[in-house]
Amino acid sequence: MNSSVLLHLIVMLAQLWPCSASMQNSSAQNTAQSFTPVRRVKRGWLWEPLFATEEQISPDPVYIGQLKSDLDKEDGNLEYILSGEGAGSFFYIDKYTGKIYVKQKLDREKKPFYILTAKAINRSTQLPVEPDSEFIIKVRDINDNEPQFLDGPYVATVPEMSPEGTSVTQVTATDADDPSYGNSARLLYSLVEGQPYFSVEPTTGVIRMASQMDRETKDQYLVIIQAKDMVGQPGAFSATATVTINLSDINDNPPEFPQRLYYMSVSEEAPVGTTVGKVFAEDRDIGDNAAMDYFIDTDSSDVFNIITNDETQEGIILLKKRVDYESKSRYSIQVKAVNRYIDERFLKEGPFEDTTIVKINVEDADEPPLFTLENYVMEIREGAMRGTLVGAVTARDPDDDESPVRYSIVHSSHLKRLFSINEHNGAIITTEPLDREIASWHNITVTATETRNPEKISEANVYVQVLDVNDNAPEFPKNYETFVCENAVSGQLIQNISAVDKDDSAEGHHFYFSLAQEDSNSSHFTVKDNQDNTAGIFTGKSGFSRQEQFFFYLPILIQDNGTPPLTSTNTLTVTLCDCDTEVNTFYCRYGAFMYSLGLSTEALVAVLACILIFLVFFLAIVAIRQQQQKKPPFSEKMEDFRENIVSYDDEGGGEEDTEAFDISALRTRTVMRTHKPRKKVTSEIQSLYRQSLQVGPDSAIFREFISEKLKEANSDPSVPPYDSLQTYAFEGTGSLAGSLSSLGSNTSDMDQSYDYLADWGPHFKQLAGMYSSHRTVGD
Repeated sequence: MNSSVLLHLIVMLAQLWPCSASMQNSSAQNTAQSFTPVRRVKRGWLWEPLFATEEQISPDPVYIGQLKSDLDKEDGNLEYILSGEGAGSFFYIDKYTGKIYVKQKLDREKKPFYILTAKAINRSTQLPVEPDSEFIIKVRDINDNEPQFLDGPYVATVPEMSPEGTSVTQVTATDADDPSYGNSARLLYSLVEGQPYFSVEPTTGVIRMASQMDRETKDQYLVIIQAKDMVGQPGAFSATATVTINLSDINDNPPEFPQRLYYMSVSEEAPVGTTVGKVFAEDRDIGDNAAMDYFIDTDSSDVFNIITNDETQEGIILLKKRVDYESKSRYSIQVKAVNRYIDERFLKEGPFEDTTIVKINVEDADEPPLFTLENYVMEIREGAMRGTLVGAVTARDPDDDESPVRYSIVHSSHLKRLFSINEHNGAIITTEPLDREIASWHNITVTATETRNPEKISEANVYVQVLDVNDNAPEFPKNYETFVCENAVSGQLIQNISAVDKDDSAEGHHFYFSLAQEDSNSSHFTVKDNQDNTAGIFTGKSGFSRQEQFFFYLPILIQDNGTPPLTSTNTLTVTLCDCDTEVNTFYCRYGAFMYSLGLSTEALVAVLACILIFLVFFLAIVAIRQQQQKKPPFSEKMEDFRENIVSYDDEGGGEEDTEAFDISALRTRTVMRTHKPRKKVTSEIQSLYRQSLQVGPDSAIFREFISEKLKEANSDPSVPPYDSLQTYAFEGTGSLAGSLSSLGSNTSDMDQSYDYLADWGPHFKQLAGMYSSHRTVGD
């Protein structure tokens, strides 16, 4: 890459050189035009390309070249000056001769070239004699860097059995030396370790397969690649890289059974789906290449089945059908294992499958008895006598010892009452006659139990069909309601009738209708058989009279076509109705109802009128009593009600007593007084109350306040009287004035001094005067 950059730079300089020359010529022409009278002598720098070799170590500066002006006469009048990159540090110039020296060791890998500027001045005038000129000192490369594998270590994967020459991967080493100068950066690759399986291209580093390799033999290889610079010449530097090459798997191996014969066993009692055993075929491949499916040879596929466990790659043999030791005690099946995914490239090497033989022994077990049939169907005619044989079931012990079998019926108690079974031979008989019309089928469950091992039980279903016998005569399907008008004419159809039969007829029912021969009403009505299991009732004469006969009872004979035929007599009631020819069903029913009560219409109206009168009389009495009960709620002793005095033995609680006598005790529930509006004297009473506090009890204002309160209480009947006297025997606590009661006191009034009452204020002035006078009188 460095050589290409340098080549590109040289091409650009070559392209720019004519432009630079033309610009210099143009500049010269302009100068000549501006200073036409002055004639300038052509001058220039004289030097060759400058190179400095890197990594040179010398106690003295190393000469690398010389700068010189064509005006230099070597008389010491010119002075050379060097400036730019590395001037003074790496490079210095002899100012008299223009020789350039290297003072320090250079490293091309750090800086490949240096750009400097040269000046030439006159020592006397200190004026430049040459224009400033830039030049380049290139650092010449030496082989001082080793190759490096920057991307190592390497890991690559290649399919196994790949053909020779298959590319595996490519390794690349880099060298910091100059690739455009010498062979220092020219690398050569070689294989240090990995023969004879792999090879490497010397110039590109591409690793290729040198032979076909089998992953099942070895799945990983370690290859060491060496890179040398100087094209491998003596004294070259080298570096190595490790490449781990893994062989990926392909399906190049068929499955193989490690055993050619497997032995398994299964009990004859095992249910369907039981695991009989497992087989396993090994495959040296891995992943999907080792996936396989198992199959069973078609000869035994109806008894056994095999499935594949995808996780363990095992073949699981399952019981597909129950086996019987007595029928077949050994099976031999062929199991095949086939790869699921096959690589067509290796089909020529043979089928990717393997087979093995599995021998399965059936283990004998104590089996329950076995019925000859799973379901039995039996028939018996209805009405058969008790003890009639219905049929027989048969079961046997399939084991070699052939244990005796005991039979029983296990079903509802109802069936046990109808049937019984002989526990030795399985014969089923009836215990009472059966009626098909009650139940035409009976489902019985019969069990067979081994006598030597009662735990071994098997069941069978017995379906008993009760065959029909013509034991039920036909009859009306419903009670017919037949009416005929008094003015009916002869031959008029008054009713259509039909019949039903509980028995079953294989050919279909056919009924015959007729009037009984002994019918006394045969002259009044006739029966016509319609030959379709229906018949019509017709009048036999014109005109009927309810006074003569209200109801007619016709005995109708109905005969079926059974064997033997049965006949029944069904009575049809015909009711006369007060009508012309068309029957009004509602009116006729009403007339029949009245006739059954023995009342005429007039009698019924009279009865209803009496009931209505009695009802009106009863309501009047109730209304009068309710009016009488509405009297004033207060008795004549209303006036005495307010005079009640209630006496209590408790003393008032003082200022803190909030639980005094409940005044609601004076209320009575039996006396209700008419409420009268109270006089609104609240503001007046409050004003009187405030004035009464300022005067004594003898004041007119105080008496007026008491009178107003009493009048207010007397005028309000909804509250108890306020003038009730209450006596309290409990004294309150917390009063600032202390106790005023003498109850419970051990001292008498004579022993106490009441002078302190005068100090309590004007409210207690009257009280203080009363006790002072009392004490004076006592004294």
